[in-house]
Amino acid sequence: MPTDRSQQFAAACALMAMVDEMIDGALLVDRDARIVWSNDRHVWFTEKLMAQLGLQSRADAIGQPVERVIPHSRMREVVETGRSMPLDIMRYGEHTLLVSRLPLRDETGEVIGALAFALKNSLTYLRPIADRFNKLQSRLTRVEQELAASRASKYTVENLIGFSPAMLQVKRLVRRAGQINSAVLLLGETGTGKELVAQSIHACSDRAHRPFVGVNTAAIPENLLEAEFFGVAPGAYTGAGRQPRPGKFQLADGGTLFLDEIGDMPLPLQAKLLRALQEREVEPLGSNQVVKVDVRIIAATSRPLAEMVRSSAFRPDLYYRLNVFPIQLPALRDRRDDLEILASLFSEKVALSLDQPMRDLTPSALDALRRHDWPGNIRELANVIEQVYVRTEGDRILAEDFADILPDAPLDRPAPLEGKRPLAAAMDDLERSLILEALADCRGNKLEAARSLGLSRTNLYAKLRKHGIPVQPDD
Repeated sequence: MPTDRSQQFAAACALMAMVDEMIDGALLVDRDARIVWSNDRHVWFTEKLMAQLGLQSRADAIGQPVERVIPHSRMREVVETGRSMPLDIMRYGEHTLLVSRLPLRDETGEVIGALAFALKNSLTYLRPIADRFNKLQSRLTRVEQELAASRASKYTVENLIGFSPAMLQVKRLVRRAGQINSAVLLLGETGTGKELVAQSIHACSDRAHRPFVGVNTAAIPENLLEAEFFGVAPGAYTGAGRQPRPGKFQLADGGTLFLDEIGDMPLPLQAKLLRALQEREVEPLGSNQVVKVDVRIIAATSRPLAEMVRSSAFRPDLYYRLNVFPIQLPALRDRRDDLEILASLFSEKVALSLDQPMRDLTPSALDALRRHDWPGNIRELANVIEQVYVRTEGDRILAEDFADILPDAPLDRPAPLEGKRPLAAAMDDLERSLILEALADCRGNKLEAARSLGLSRTNLYAKLRKHGIPVQPDD
């Protein structure tokens, strides 16, 4: 092996001469990052570039700091650190180069310089790789955007429909919960909209632009719960993939984790969940390494957790960790004032989904809904409205349309011709007759009819719908 430094550089030059046909340029620098050699057709020493650098010939570059010839060179970094840079894309003048940089060492291992060479026809070799990389990068970006959108909150406080005192209190608490980072416990019967409330809390918090991940504890088999929550390490069990699979905690990192039906969680997993909440870290299944996580917990249940704690069916320490900011969601029977607006909303949505005209609810139909006890709450109301659309016909929804759906629904019957009538019914009949008379006098022109009745056009259309009068375009 050569022992003299000049011999070592000579050996490096001889090596470069052997691979000269494979490269577009080669460059050697010493331990001070000064140029000591370059091959004859080095891309950095074109006449144009040398003129720009004020060099008369290629020989003038020898002994110059490499940065003078190549302003953004990283050769000095290779010399100082002793670390190679096997592959790098470099832009120099009009050239785009695929460059490799390697440190040169003596027999003691000391760095005495560095070697750089640019592959011949770099762009030709790079183009297929670059095209493939760009396609993969675009696909990855698109998938990440779709995944982020799927984990974004779909609802806000504005989606909490209702103006009853109970719902106004819920909205107030939701806004307050969005201002804090403590755990929230949503309590309420099945079908009261707990996930909608959870997403609304997330949407008005400072985590709104981070993931919202929901998991229904009752829907996952007990033997898979730990893997779903904490993730799986490669080869953790037979059939496990070679890549780590993140759990819900990792997916929700920086955002909100919604634990629905928390009352159905098995006791052994409750202990592990408690540790994850306390330590803010999880240990994937089959791994001995912990992963730090930052999640905001919103839990929900339709079961009486306090009673379950007393009967030892739910861990008291986990209950205290979750029950920091409780929100009790009212049952639909406790907010009957909201029935009309909710029923109208579901009627509009169902009509749109079925591509049918929207059907307004008659006063007697609304009375039928108010008589029902709604054990399934809002979810049951949505189902009832959809059943009406697919099982009955008509321009409006009548009380009798609920006869086979709600057993306690009254029927729409014509008022008796004789005897006393309620004042409201008599006023409705009078108003309807006056509107029909005005329309007849104005030959169906809604604007003129509204003026003759002293109403705005908007109010007239509202009353037409109220009384079931067909709305036709103005003549």
